[in-house]
Amino acid sequence: MNDLEKKVMDAIDNNADKIIDFAKKSLENPELGYREHKTSKLVMDEFDLLNIPYQKELAVTGIKARLKGGKSDFNVAVIGELDAVKCYGHDYCDNSTGAAHACGHHAQLASMIGVAYGLRESGAMQSLGGDVSFMAVPAEEYIDLDFRRKLRDEGKIKFFGGKQQLICEGAFDDVDAAMMVHAQANTPQKATFVHGGSLGFLGKSVTFKGKAVHAAMPFDGVNALNAAALAILGIHANRETFREEEKIRIHPIITKGGDVVNSVPDEVCIDSYVRGATMPAIKKASACADRAIYGAAQMVGAEAEIVNEAGYLPLCQDYTLGEIYKEAAGEFLDKGSILEYVDMTGSTDMGDLTHIIPAIQPTVGGFYGDLHSRDMLVSDDYAAYVIPAKIMALTVMKLLSNDGKGIIQVKENFKPLM
Repeated sequence: MNDLEKKVMDAIDNNADKIIDFAKKSLENPELGYREHKTSKLVMDEFDLLNIPYQKELAVTGIKARLKGGKSDFNVAVIGELDAVKCYGHDYCDNSTGAAHACGHHAQLASMIGVAYGLRESGAMQSLGGDVSFMAVPAEEYIDLDFRRKLRDEGKIKFFGGKQQLICEGAFDDVDAAMMVHAQANTPQKATFVHGGSLGFLGKSVTFKGKAVHAAMPFDGVNALNAAALAILGIHANRETFREEEKIRIHPIITKGGDVVNSVPDEVCIDSYVRGATMPAIKKASACADRAIYGAAQMVGAEAEIVNEAGYLPLCQDYTLGEIYKEAAGEFLDKGSILEYVDMTGSTDMGDLTHIIPAIQPTVGGFYGDLHSRDMLVSDDYAAYVIPAKIMALTVMKLLSNDGKGIIQVKENFKPLM
């Protein structure tokens, strides 16, 4: 690293206690998507301390702060996610809502704040050929859908995913490239994973309609729960038709199974994702699921209504940007701790962003347990919060130094999928 880059790293180290303290405050105040008011306030408080101007209430609770460079030819975004997932039993669960940071989003925010400390406190921005935006985004977890449908009906959002909504509102229109990190499950040691992918998905809500009668006289009714059970079995029966490379995952849950036990259920509801490695594969699997659903309803004389919702696109990380991140990571991690092409197990609305601008979402170590489990906890504060901040800050320096030579290379090599 050159002297200016070292100065940025020193600024992050000098503020490591503040970064870790912010992370712990976020961890202790988990909130669900589009409800992250306390978490947004924590982020804004940090930007106020750093005297970085920001916009607020983007996509309901999102924030976009911007540090100006010596030139403003380019704009690189560093992203953190505000929301938590539902995970009862987690050590830091809000029992009133079920929200818990069992996906490590509080760590992303801390690393984003760490980059802000490094670039602001070091005075490095005046030497860079572009700006840096810090974007705290809401609602990455695709849950709590009744609430999000209500927001949509009220005209407050158009999309369930926070990055999708920010794209829709134009918050990324001035961004040339974006990056964020994500927790890597079951990786307590210092590490980072680059060039991995993730599955896309669509959301599927199904309502089965039958005829309610007294449960002692089922022959006079139509059991919607039986239709739902047959539909789930029908989806299972089709799994052998999915090709391995398509990575199809369909995982329905029954969200309403009936009203009272002594009546034949006349309305039963199912929510499901249809995940896959590509959009054509997802569309094919969705049609297969629909056949099973309509066929199951027909078998018992019920009716089925299917509503498909926009899910998330597959994550397609930009290779050139990923290589610059990997080079930066080599300053802080040994070669054996930088792993490539390990796919994420889930889905993310970062996938939507990667389809339109160069963007990456490497994963980092410092965490015990599986994602979305009560065992998901930080094992190493420095590895989970501070090292990712250093890697991303150095990546920013490599992109925007020399009049933006790095970001020019990234943009020249990028071919958008949308």
